[in-house]
Amino acid sequence: MPQYQSSSVENARNAVAARLRETRLDAVLKGHELAARCGWHKSKVSRIENARTPPTDADIREWCTACDANDQAADIIAASRTAASTYMEWKRLQRTGLRRLQESRIPLYERTKLHRGYASHVVPGLFQTPTYAAAPLSTIRHFHRAPDDITEAVDARMARARVLHETGHRFTLLVEESVLRYQVGDAEAMAGQSGHLLSVMSLPAVSLGVIPFSARERGMWTLEGFNIFDDQRVHVELLTARPVCRRAHHRDVPHPPSAVSADRLVACTPACA
Repeated sequence: MPQYQSSSVENARNAVAARLRETRLDAVLKGHELAARCGWHKSKVSRIENARTPPTDADIREWCTACDANDQAADIIAASRTAASTYMEWKRLQRTGLRRLQESRIPLYERTKLHRGYASHVVPGLFQTPTYAAAPLSTIRHFHRAPDDITEAVDARMARARVLHETGHRFTLLVEESVLRYQVGDAEAMAGQSGHLLSVMSLPAVSLGVIPFSARERGMWTLEGFNIFDDQRVHVELLTARPVCRRAHHRDVPHPPSAVSADRLVACTPACA
């Protein structure tokens, strides 16, 4: 199984390194001068600034003290902890299968009043039929070599969709035309899914829009899908990892440029979400 690198996490680490370099430059210090003040080997400053060595909390505090920038230490430490500790491979999360992952989302969907989202490749999970849902979940299971609990995972996904019929919820989702055309499952599964979408679109709480191929400018392509839960949380759909990015209370912590930011939390989730 090939190893996949997370550009989001790499960018987050680079942002921390750049922030530390800026504090050194603002203090008009050369790398060897900063190392001397901190009692480090001179190569350590270069390794940190080039994101080859992640700094510890103590390193950041010493760095900021040496640069007379103690007011920046807390924010940089927060960013460093986010980059270092919140990246988790979905292979680890899915060792017990996909059912538990699907069930874990139900409380979030139940408490969300306004659900907004964008899908570029597959029908949003809330709008899927059991037959359609089994196809992408099976693909994810094989990709991660997870235990085979597809039937239970599909049941959990269908249980989550009950919120479509409950009062107090609104759903506004946008999909690419390709979502309706990609072959997911066999012809019978696609026909059943199309009919189900027409039924879902008739629900008073649901608004579903389609971006036609003709709306795309030449040279553009679709990107990752995402879901917004009220104004509290954003899930960005990735395949291999779950980096979680939190925003600092007083100053903005550097975020990965590719992440979608929310007021509280951004969680990158697998495409089977």
